[in-house]
Amino acid sequence: MATGTPADAIEGNGAIGDWDWLIGSWKVSHRRLKERLANNNEWETFNGTCVNWPTLGGQGNVDDNVLELPGGTYRGLGVRALDLTTRLWSIWWIDSRTSTVDPPVRGGFRDGVGTFVGDDTLRERPVKVRFVWSAITANSAHWEQAFSPDGGANWEINWRMEFRRA
Repeated sequence: MATGTPADAIEGNGAIGDWDWLIGSWKVSHRRLKERLANNNEWETFNGTCVNWPTLGGQGNVDDNVLELPGGTYRGLGVRALDLTTRLWSIWWIDSRTSTVDPPVRGGFRDGVGTFVGDDTLRERPVKVRFVWSAITANSAHWEQAFSPDGGANWEINWRMEFRRA
């Protein structure tokens, strides 16, 4: 497990238009641990798509995602909104398999890297969740998700996505 950015280090520096680079259609290559926080090193790979559009005059955006898991395809919806008071972006994930909304991660971009952290549960135990967007260009981007069982002291990266403009 790698160490990383503690949740309390996230600064509010968000601005309208921070996500303009994500607008449009993407092909996505996924690499995901088969089991999270279980000392598992077995990864599965699969493809997907993402279509993103702005909302709220640039203060938000939505993306519709198709994930072609080995066990069956499903859809998910990402929703982002900027709090103009705190300057923090919030990101929610809606899973079509359960029709539930995951607790949000919050954060922003600094030096071309977006870091977003929040609280969730895994197997009925509290975990920190971290999303990191990096290597962002007009035609590509990298995303990864990590979980921390110890309040952000150590992180296990459990999902990576490579975005390529469709």
